[in-house]
Amino acid sequence: MSGSAVARAASLVAGAPSGVGVASGLTLTPVDRERVLPVPGELASLFPSGGLRRGSTVVVRGSTTVLLALLAAATADGSWAAIVNMPGLGVLAAAELGVEVRRLALVPAPGVQVPAVTAALLDGVDLVVVAGGGVDTARARRLSARARHRGAVLLPFGPWPAPDLALTCTGRRWIGLDGGYGHLRAREFVVSASGRGAAARPVRTRLMLPGLNGAPGSTSTADGREMHRMSAVHAKG
Repeated sequence: MSGSAVARAASLVAGAPSGVGVASGLTLTPVDRERVLPVPGELASLFPSGGLRRGSTVVVRGSTTVLLALLAAATADGSWAAIVNMPGLGVLAAAELGVEVRRLALVPAPGVQVPAVTAALLDGVDLVVVAGGGVDTARARRLSARARHRGAVLLPFGPWPAPDLALTCTGRRWIGLDGGYGHLRAREFVVSASGRGAAARPVRTRLMLPGLNGAPGSTSTADGREMHRMSAVHAKG
């Protein structure tokens, strides 16, 4: 995207349907600012507020699936979201994990305009995802400050300085093969959360996600509802 990226992002916000959840401090009421955006119930224990607190910066590392799960819960509740600088992430992947794509804007390749486009979107969109590798430390801190001022939620994917909360996904393994035969039925991995203030104490949850990414032997169409369910067991220690 050329230097017109900022103007395009601004026009996207200005031209959004009347139902858009505008994040601007000019239109948010005190009640809106205190509202916590919902997350999947299986992930709620990782958040001190039980969900995504407006004005916060929450980093996700290691799993686009968890990232999209957060967007799915928020957009299903009526919030609007945008994804910046992640050209490999498409609408189909988002839809398969439950994201309301009618409330999702994609800016896949803004080039050097990543910080400017992200800032513009924070002025008018409830949740903004940005690939952290495209933003230097000084600009990253300014974007976190902007999200805090506007009451939006900033969701960097990858490295980001001093987030309020960081979710790190590790220990992934596929389940379903027995002696080299069978079908891939589910994927299990661990999500660890740590941050500042109330989130200073690390928390860890073990997730089981069935039928991911169209893998061989994934959940059938008849059982498609189950693709969006995640069963979690809190890991000890």
